[in-house]
Amino acid sequence: MMATTTCSLLCLNSAMSRPCLFNSHGGVFLQRRSWFRAQPRTKPIRVSIIKAEAGVKKEDIVIVGAGIAGLATAVSLRRLGIGSLVLEQVESLRTGGTSLTLFKNGWRVLDAIGVADSLRSQFLEIQGQEVRAVERRILLETLANQLPPETVQFSSKLSKIESSENGETFLELTNGTRLLAKIVIGCDGVGSPIAKWMGFSEPKYAGHCAFRGLGFYPDGQPFSPRVNYIYGRGLRAGYVPVSPTKVYWFICYNSPSTGPKITDPILLKKQAKELVNNWPAELLKLIDLSPDETISKTPLVDRWLWSGVSPPASSGRVVLVGDAWHPMTPNLGQGACCALEDAVILTRKLADAIKSGTASVESAFRAYGEERWRRVFPLTIRANLVGSLLQWDNPLVCSVRNNVVIPKLVRLGPMLEHTNFECEPLKA
Repeated sequence: MMATTTCSLLCLNSAMSRPCLFNSHGGVFLQRRSWFRAQPRTKPIRVSIIKAEAGVKKEDIVIVGAGIAGLATAVSLRRLGIGSLVLEQVESLRTGGTSLTLFKNGWRVLDAIGVADSLRSQFLEIQGQEVRAVERRILLETLANQLPPETVQFSSKLSKIESSENGETFLELTNGTRLLAKIVIGCDGVGSPIAKWMGFSEPKYAGHCAFRGLGFYPDGQPFSPRVNYIYGRGLRAGYVPVSPTKVYWFICYNSPSTGPKITDPILLKKQAKELVNNWPAELLKLIDLSPDETISKTPLVDRWLWSGVSPPASSGRVVLVGDAWHPMTPNLGQGACCALEDAVILTRKLADAIKSGTASVESAFRAYGEERWRRVFPLTIRANLVGSLLQWDNPLVCSVRNNVVIPKLVRLGPMLEHTNFECEPLKA
């Protein structure tokens, strides 16, 4: 049986049968499951104390990772006249991949760091809300363009991190470079080596994987600016216009394991289409129209930061931002938005601490962690639970979800209360 929602309702009777459709660097500075499942602290990979050595380059602030969290943090610091060095393990910005949804809290941060207007002009507003799907490549390039060229150091993969005897942090890269940093900000993503060193457990697999892509219509895409969802049993998909010529799409499916890592775009497209073979033709066409470099398949993971069980967001003068600390599933579209929030809040607290002297940096980091934990912990859990609801595969439960929960209770406006976030412009 098929039914449809616009943010339009379609429903699948089996996991692979017919669907249920729902539209909807400047100045220099002198964190299957049950509700109570805890994530135990793991042993840090390096805990030795070292002395500063000859041949080690000294840095004030080192940011590890040039993704959204790392670049936003570097830009935020620069706005307040604080320089940093950003280490990125690959050879260039990660310009592949698809899009991400930025809600109004993300746009408040982008306004605060002075890049929002240039981005707004490139992407479509969705359903009259301050919501836009934004190409990851353009967002990263926009942020990087706010920094001096020497700020981001590419091909700089971290191989070792140790504490020095004076509280500074020793970093060794795979290319042999050795650094001694007063402050280290870990923005190195879901598989963060810095988080592991700090004692965090690995993120947990949520039981779902996702295919993603970016359909390209050279003569103009045919969709109105709204989110379109399709729900089945243990399977869902969605697509949303990004720009006049591009449309982001995803397919999320239940899987007992993450399966093998696949990078061949031809095989990825084939597998994605097999999942939704009997679904609306426009979804299948979107997959066909997606350039190879935009196709990906990823397992969905998160980390529940239980108070008193998980390590804090900082250890001395090392602190985590974004996915390195609090990876969450994408069901609320808050991963990138929360990373942006982290960046500006950490920057304000760090800037205040720098004015007071380095002795207060550690307490600034603790205050950041306490404030942000209250925000990201419930969002992580909520995102996971929403994903579980949307991935149900019981026929009766799916029928209630599709005919009652989604059409009667889910509305884009009321559902965005968690995106409220006030953020004043960052000015030196």
